Amino acid sequence: MPKVTGCRIMIILSFWIVIFKYILSFRNSTIAHSTKPTLRNKATTISPYQPHPPFLPKPPSMGKGSKNPMSEEKIRGRKLKSSQESLTDPTETGSSTDSLKEDRAPPTLGSVTSLKNGQTGGSPSDWVRGESPPFRDRCSSLPGEDECLHGQGCLAGNKPKPSKIILSPLQPIGAFPPLENSITSLSLRSTNRIDRDCLDYGRGSPAERLHRNFSDSRLLDTMVLDSTSVNSMKSTLSALNPIRPKDVRNRSFLEGSVLGSGALLGAEELDRYFPDRHVGICIATWNMQGEKGLPSSLDDLLLPTDMEFAQDFYIIGVQEGCPDRREWEIRLQETLGPFYVMLYAAAHGVLYLTIFMRRDLIWFCSEVEHATVTTRIISQIKTKGAVGVGFTFFGTSFLFITSHFTSGDSKVYERILDYNKIIEALALPRCLPDTNPYRSVASDVTTRFDEVFWFGDFNFRLSKDRHGVDAILNEHTGTNMGSLLQHDQLHKEMKDGSIFKGFQEAPIHFPPTYKFDIGCDVYDTTSKQRTPSYTDRILFRNRQADDIKVVKYTSCSSIKTSDHRPVVGMFQVKLRPGRDNIPLGAGQFDRIVYLEGIRRRMTRELKRREVVMKNQSAVCSIS
Repeated sequence: MPKVTGCRIMIILSFWIVIFKYILSFRNSTIAHSTKPTLRNKATTISPYQPHPPFLPKPPSMGKGSKNPMSEEKIRGRKLKSSQESLTDPTETGSSTDSLKEDRAPPTLGSVTSLKNGQTGGSPSDWVRGESPPFRDRCSSLPGEDECLHGQGCLAGNKPKPSKIILSPLQPIGAFPPLENSITSLSLRSTNRIDRDCLDYGRGSPAERLHRNFSDSRLLDTMVLDSTSVNSMKSTLSALNPIRPKDVRNRSFLEGSVLGSGALLGAEELDRYFPDRHVGICIATWNMQGEKGLPSSLDDLLLPTDMEFAQDFYIIGVQEGCPDRREWEIRLQETLGPFYVMLYAAAHGVLYLTIFMRRDLIWFCSEVEHATVTTRIISQIKTKGAVGVGFTFFGTSFLFITSHFTSGDSKVYERILDYNKIIEALALPRCLPDTNPYRSVASDVTTRFDEVFWFGDFNFRLSKDRHGVDAILNEHTGTNMGSLLQHDQLHKEMKDGSIFKGFQEAPIHFPPTYKFDIGCDVYDTTSKQRTPSYTDRILFRNRQADDIKVVKYTSCSSIKTSDHRPVVGMFQVKLRPGRDNIPLGAGQFDRIVYLEGIRRRMTRELKRREVVMKNQSAVCSIS
């Protein structure tokens, strides 16, 4: 009985073991059968032309702290797929955001057709039809495990594409220019270093020298900096050039240094502001006839539209000026605007001489001196005489004289006497040193300065009757005034050497400036029938030949409030460096005139804008 019981137990155990094995085998076969269609479906959904990772056996399980390389491979495949879709999108509607995440950007449509080793690939239209883009041909080499890993076959008989595109290097369009073997070659020089030892540093166009002057050369002598560093210093702190503490300690900006290098008026500062060493000067002379009413605008007088640039200096001489001299100066400031300041103003009775200059140039000007001379002592009102103003700008001394000579058609001798008295009695300079004392004459003030401008109402007439002058004017209506100037008294006296010795005058191409009926362009129609004449003139004298170049010499016909027409001259004057051994003006100017002139200019602009706004609103209401 025990034996039979033991056998039964063994049979039962064997039966359950067989059943358990059968269940396990059936479960495994079911799992295997369910996974095969999934892989097959997956293979059919993946395009054989898209890059994808090869099929690998399932890796062993890993911990939470480690990364799954299979997931990283899938992510890279999705990125590459989206980047390729953006390339194969003929309408460029696909997103290229994911393609930017690759280490290297994919090729453009135009560059794909040109393959490495001279091979040609399909066009973008071929890709749309389903043909594979030539990524494989563009790769110089592919790793072996990317083709088929662990002996597994590839889907649809195609080799898997690499997960990272390797683009062929860009080829230059043309050959590079040959490099010169000379060390002074511009192609061999560094672009961000200033090498003062180069042979071609001192040469170059004025524009290049001006660009070089924007950086402090003394700073670059002792510091190895590039232009970018200097510009960054200026842009970070201010628009001014950087100054070393050593320069501030050693140089006074009121007296400066007497040495040529490092002086405030020296060559370095001169080249910084005037690379070609020429300054623009505008001279204007006008006999106002004592009228109280001033012109509504002085723009045509000082700022003509036919000039490309405004001048650096504006010197205005007035004879028989308006009673309110201050009002005249404010009107000049209002016309020139905030870029200019009134450096100096002098008067002698009704003779006014006003000097305006650019605001950023006042530091290089010396103290200004003036003197006056009266040629008619008996007269209670000082209408005849001269006003002279002298100063030094950098190393060049200037003298400006405005005068009013004796009137009358036949009083040529009296006018010569006026000239001689002025050049002997004008006591200039006083404190300023003579820039060239060896060429100065004690009896002639015009020889004590480098550049001299003498302008005003000289009252020299035309030695011809009124009918003869009118006939010449009617015959020559253009700019040819040679036949009329043959009768000019001033030309004759200058040719004889009796007046204005050493002076020159630009050619005259404008009609006589005296005498007009006020408010019109008709010469004198009163009973006196005065002969039209060139009474208003601008003459100049230079110590060195060709220092003064005439740019323009004409009359202003639009200002008709007087019986004289203003005469305007534009000149380019050569400058020379100087030394800081002269008393400087320390940037002084008439601040009251400046503020009042700017206030009026702003008020005028606001009124103009208000009128424009009213006109616009009226037009809108009508429409």
